[in-house]
Amino acid sequence: MVDNAFVALTHSSTLRRLLYEALAALGFDPTDTYRRAYAGVALAAPLLEAREEHDNAPRFWQALEGISGDVDIGLHLGEVMQPRPMDVVGYLLLAARDLRQGLQAFVRFQHILSGGFAARLEEQGDEVRLVIDLNYREVGSLRQQMECLAVLLSKMLASAGGELPLLGVEFRHRAPRRLAEHRRLLGVEPRFSQPHDVLILSRASLSRPSRSASPRLFEVLSEEAEKQLAGLLENQLLVRVRYWLEVNLGATTCSLEACAVALGSPRSTLQRSLSEQGSSFRALHDEVRRLRALRLLDQGLGVREVARACGFAELSPFYRAFRRWQGGTPRGRG
Repeated sequence: MVDNAFVALTHSSTLRRLLYEALAALGFDPTDTYRRAYAGVALAAPLLEAREEHDNAPRFWQALEGISGDVDIGLHLGEVMQPRPMDVVGYLLLAARDLRQGLQAFVRFQHILSGGFAARLEEQGDEVRLVIDLNYREVGSLRQQMECLAVLLSKMLASAGGELPLLGVEFRHRAPRRLAEHRRLLGVEPRFSQPHDVLILSRASLSRPSRSASPRLFEVLSEEAEKQLAGLLENQLLVRVRYWLEVNLGATTCSLEACAVALGSPRSTLQRSLSEQGSSFRALHDEVRRLRALRLLDQGLGVREVARACGFAELSPFYRAFRRWQGGTPRGRG
């Protein structure tokens, strides 16, 4: 039996293959760029069927600006990328009858692309918000990655349904000093330091027929996507809830309601599904807190820092929880 507490999330090699091509188009040696970014960490070739460990990706994106010397490297990579279907999700977007069906497929099968996606579609009045949050353990939103992804996705949506101006873009990261390239490549000036990474479209655009619609092909591709999704061990519910807790613990309030929204599930359904698997949100929350506390204490962090990182506003509840977990008091730098 696999201990799904330690199942690593993965992502497909699609984006890395596009990145190799884009780096070369901008005059960089892709292999050397990746070698420098990963600083000696072994990295497999981006093969068609290969999957890569999700939480390794920040190494590349955090190092890229320094390696390239380009403060807007994410935008410029997105600009030269040639969006084309390279996996089942890309083909589904093209075969969909309209943009609404294509985006619903993207949200449904997002974890085939990346286990860290927390994407969803929100319709509000005349606008539609495509949330494209991509999360990592103990790493905030990566500016260069999200700006690259925003440009790439806007181009992919346009290739499926014709010219598609964005009504707005929101990013979780802070605003850079210059925004000229954002305005040029996204067509709007983004809002920064927002709760989510979002592309905003007109609701009417979702009903626009796709130029490459193929109902029968969409049906076949959907069946294949369901098989691929079911084959991802990491996509099991307990793993997904644990990962959401690990990402959000200490940064925001970790409630069953918030988790259900992030996973696209009604609160009662999530609660029932966890119960059917012999667990509960409270038990998983407690487990993630315990494991983080022990790890941070082993690293030598002070008790107050550990308590805060585990989502405790005060020390006394942390001490009570730790006694329950370990039968004693935490030992740190105080």
